[in-house]
Amino acid sequence: MSAQSDIKRLTVPQMRARKGEVPIVSLTAYTTPMARLLDPLVDILLVGDSLGMVVYGLESTLGVTLEMMIAHGQAVMRGSQRACVVVDMPFGTYQESPQIAFRAAARLLAETGAQAVKLEGGAEMADTIAFLTARGVPVMGHVGLTPQAVNVLGGFRTQGRDEGTARRVLTDAEVVATAGAFAVVVEGTVESLAREITTRIPIPTIGIGASPYCDGQVLVVDDLLGVFTDFTPKFVRRYAELGPQITAAVTAYAVDVRQRRFPGPEHCVGVPPGPRVRPAGERTRGDGP
Repeated sequence: MSAQSDIKRLTVPQMRARKGEVPIVSLTAYTTPMARLLDPLVDILLVGDSLGMVVYGLESTLGVTLEMMIAHGQAVMRGSQRACVVVDMPFGTYQESPQIAFRAAARLLAETGAQAVKLEGGAEMADTIAFLTARGVPVMGHVGLTPQAVNVLGGFRTQGRDEGTARRVLTDAEVVATAGAFAVVVEGTVESLAREITTRIPIPTIGIGASPYCDGQVLVVDDLLGVFTDFTPKFVRRYAELGPQITAAVTAYAVDVRQRRFPGPEHCVGVPPGPRVRPAGERTRGDGP
């Protein structure tokens, strides 16, 4: 038996049991190659609907479809063996009723093989979370700044700055936990609120723009790697600057192609080593008119 076949995938109960233990490491992944790179290093791979903006160039997550999430969920599952894979439920696939939510969640799990789904919302989603978990669908919740509600929130604004909002977000987290979610993402909240939520609910909190006291952290992997050069959210620490490196690499490639330095004989089949013979009609700067 190979070493690869001995690898066991982390489970939802194992993630639930990490409450108050070693922090849970989570990153987004949307493709097979990225999943292969991240899989040995993280606990949860989140196939986030952020792919709408990161991969497809949409202005928000609202245009993401169930078919997109299934396709990218399949890609991440093909590239992973160890991490617990959670797939976002896109806007409009679960808000109407628990029954409709179950049909969408069942497709996500059946067609991707992922371990769980994630949905946004608090008290208004309690019945749906309870309905799904009672029927074998593990659910990760998401409270605080919920991107699918960006139009209601009036933009990507930090939550919990005033007493009323803080009380609502805390209640949402408590209700989501009571309804049966195994973990909850706490996004874009003031630090003290995220810390209080973490101490008050019995399931792991996964912070993003929240608090170091959360039971885990998640980031969009492209933000962490510095792929985007025009904007970095305040809550992101860039661990690499791949954007400029990509630009430099492609610039060098373009120069080599235009100056016929690539491909060389070593990149071609049937070409003997030695000086390259210029094709007939090829001109250089030293050639006359």
